[in-house]
Amino acid sequence: MSRRPFTRRRFLATTAAASAAVIGAPYIRTSHAAGRLAIGFWDHWVPGANDTLTAICQEWAKKEAVDLKIDYITSQGNKIMMTATAESQAQSGHDVLQMLAWYPQSLAKSLEPVDDVMSGLIKQNGKTAPAVEYLGKAGGHWLGVPAVTGTQVKPPCARIDLLKQHCGIDVQAMYPAGKPPTKESDNWNWDNFVVAAEKAFKAGNPFGLGLGQTTDSVDWVGALFASYGAQFADAKGNVTVKSDAMKQVLEYAQRLVKALPPDVFAWDDASNNRYLISGQGSLIFNPPSAWAVAKRDNIKVAEQCWTFEMPKGPKGRFAPFLPFFLGTWKFSKNKSAAKSLLAHLNQRPNVEKLVNASGGYDIPSFESMRNFKVWEEVAPPKGTVYHYPPRDTQQVWMAGFPAPANIAQQ
Repeated sequence: MSRRPFTRRRFLATTAAASAAVIGAPYIRTSHAAGRLAIGFWDHWVPGANDTLTAICQEWAKKEAVDLKIDYITSQGNKIMMTATAESQAQSGHDVLQMLAWYPQSLAKSLEPVDDVMSGLIKQNGKTAPAVEYLGKAGGHWLGVPAVTGTQVKPPCARIDLLKQHCGIDVQAMYPAGKPPTKESDNWNWDNFVVAAEKAFKAGNPFGLGLGQTTDSVDWVGALFASYGAQFADAKGNVTVKSDAMKQVLEYAQRLVKALPPDVFAWDDASNNRYLISGQGSLIFNPPSAWAVAKRDNIKVAEQCWTFEMPKGPKGRFAPFLPFFLGTWKFSKNKSAAKSLLAHLNQRPNVEKLVNASGGYDIPSFESMRNFKVWEEVAPPKGTVYHYPPRDTQQVWMAGFPAPANIAQQ
């Protein structure tokens, strides 16, 4: 039987055909990912939450025969953001990196599309929050998989006793544990909020609302503006600051800021947490991390914390939202293992483990996963974060929306 000689031309043709097949094939989880994988995760605020994430990853790595290296990178001082930018520029670093909301858009040219992973997860779990798609897709492609750890909303976390004593507000009557909001919650609006803030300020326990340059400040202000219908730019990128809604919300903000601590313009994302835990603050906008740390450092404060919905404005209630993403770089040498781990972390049993470990801090981006028992059960007091996950009475909101992402992120 005659055999064709394996010439250089035949080698190139064979290689090209094989490459095309690999590029065009959908993501299929193999029996073993194998190889080495370096991951950079966000360093969680909640004590012990990192340990659960590490355990899930190590269990996966053992099964898949992967040599795994995990780094936890703080967001303090913007370190995790600077890491993403530096690795993108150097085309070297972790195979998988966790990044804040806007970074998949900013670093799109360096990120490997993960449509194959996301199509499977959406088929399993249903749709994601609209803000997740707004931030996680560019040019019709998914650039990151929603991260469980870190993804959060930032509603009020308030002192039950101080709001009742100084402001005449019974937050548990408005938002009872394990039950929907009562009729009294209709009065929880921005008009009554500023009156309460003024009373708390006069009593010596001001609301601690940051007005600095970090995400906690940007996100709650974005939700305030949205509740008045005020936008900086529309979906086409047109500047829309000259509006009656913008004038109204700015006049409101002028009044509110007078009832806040004078140094809030210099606050970072840890400042409001420390303020509440210290016992001085009566309300902050934050995930339950401040409450979780208070359980360790100041239990008397933790026992009086209650998390509930944002105030209502003329256009409704808007929950400040900050999603995290996990992306893999185009320069990664083990994309198969990276994608396998990204899919594994978003399996419902693993998501529930991570949410439980955070004391309910982490908010799943898949709406079908916001019914875990943890939000009913954690204490003290029991039910303290029951109203933390956004439900159909408020809209999850990303500051800057609906402007095109390349404009909104500025």
